Parts: sequence; C-alpha cells; structure tokens
Amino acid sequence: QPVVPSPWRRRGVLALATLLPWVVLIAFWELAIARGWVQASLLPPPSSFLRYAIESNLRVGFGNDAMSIPMAILFSVYRVLAGMALGFVAALATGILISMSRVCSAAVLPIVRGLAPIAPIAWIPLGIMLLGIGNATAIFIVFVGVYFLLTLSTVAAVHSVDPRMIKTARTYGASERQVWRWVIFPAVLPQVFTMLRINFFAAWMAVLAAEMVGLKNGVGMMVILGREMFNGNLIMLGICIVGVVGYAVDSLLLFVQRRVLWWQAAR
Repeated sequence: QPVVPSPWRRRGVLALATLLPWVVLIAFWELAIARGWVQASLLPPPSSFLRYAIESNLRVGFGNDAMSIPMAILFSVYRVLAGMALGFVAALATGILISMSRVCSAAVLPIVRGLAPIAPIAWIPLGIMLLGIGNATAIFIVFVGVYFLLTLSTVAAVHSVDPRMIKTARTYGASERQVWRWVIFPAVLPQVFTMLRINFFAAWMAVLAAEMVGLKNGVGMMVILGREMFNGNLIMLGICIVGVVGYAVDSLLLFVQRRVLWWQAAR
C-alpha cells in the first residue's frame, strides 16, 4: 500500500520550495558583494540595508520630516486597500448595470472603454489639481487604476455566464432578481476577484508613484528620499519593502478569495 504523505509534510515541502530560491538569491547577493563582483555602494546587500534600518531605529529622514518605516508601510497599504475597495464596489455595480440595461450600456460603456487604456500614473496631475497633495489623491489614483478595467471584466464575466444555467433557473420559477442573485452573481465573482488581484499590482505601483511626487509619507516617499540623500541603503530598503508588502497584500487577497468564494478554487 503506497504511503500517503501527511498534510503537514506536504506543507513543509511547499514552504521549503517557496523559501529556498529566496535563500539562494540572498546568499548569491551577499557573496557577490563580499567578492567584489558588484560594488556595495551601487547594490547594497540585505545585511547592509537591514543594519541601516535597525541603527536608524526604523526611522528615515531629518528632524521633523523624519518618518517611521512601519507608519510609512501602513499609509501605503491603507491608500491602496481603500482605493481598491471603492473601485471594486463601483466597478461591480457599474458592470452589472451595463449588463442589465441596453441604455446604460450605450451611454456608459463607450466612456469606460475610452478611459480604461489610460495608465493610472497619467491621472496623478489631475488628481493633484482636483484634490491637492494628500491621501485623497493617492486613493483616487488607485481607484481609477482599478475601476475601469474591473468594470470591463465584470461585463465580460456576465456575458460569459452559461445561458443554460440561467434558463434552468427560470424554468424552475426563479424571478429576474433571483437569477441575478443566485446564478449570475456567484458565477461572475470568481473572475472579477481574480481580475482585482491582477489589478492590485498596477494599483500598488500607482500609489507608490503618487507618493513619489509630493506626499510626505509612504513607501514611495522613502525611495525618493533615498535618491535625494544618495543613500543606496535606503533605496534598496524601500524597494525590498515594496516587494514584500506587495506579496503580503496579494496573499491576503488570495486568502479572502478562498474564504469568500469557497466553491471556486483560487491560486
């Protein structure tokens, strides 16, 4: 009888497979600096910028303008999650309205399709002129980065629902509202949620760009501050924080997707 590995063993193997490439990369990075293959001033190793963060008491900047690194991370995460939540709700509602009404489709869909190709970064000057330099602008940039593409994805998802499922529900006496609630909406959510996770990376880059052009806190501001100070450690620290936080938020979205959409496998 074949031996079936325990769930804990499988999880251990998966965790090892996930961590090992990072360990190899960091080890090679440190080795390249130690051997002099790459100058430490150009590409500071993790041991260098992590030591810099600890020695600076997790604060960067000067005097009253100094900011806490954990607070900078929280500001950036708050902005991107707030913008994504608003964009998700608005896009879902707009996409469903477009799918339900031909008049709404004729009036709204061309506008959405026309604005969708515009990169979120291109909205930054308009956001600053309308809302000033602050959280509202950063949230607005994330919102427009998510809203238009997610609206188009919602419309496409509604149109891709199997007509036989809708016909079967109506045959059993389901009203139009019940068809939308129990057939179309559950069928649409997995695709829309997957698109939301994909759009997150664009939204994350957009909020960092917004922070780089004037906000006084946030991870994006850390990178710009490092450039102005010619501080390679701060630049690399900011870049690594961007990657780690982005991965963590995407993992959080995947966790939520698996719990909310329990009937649909998510990866």
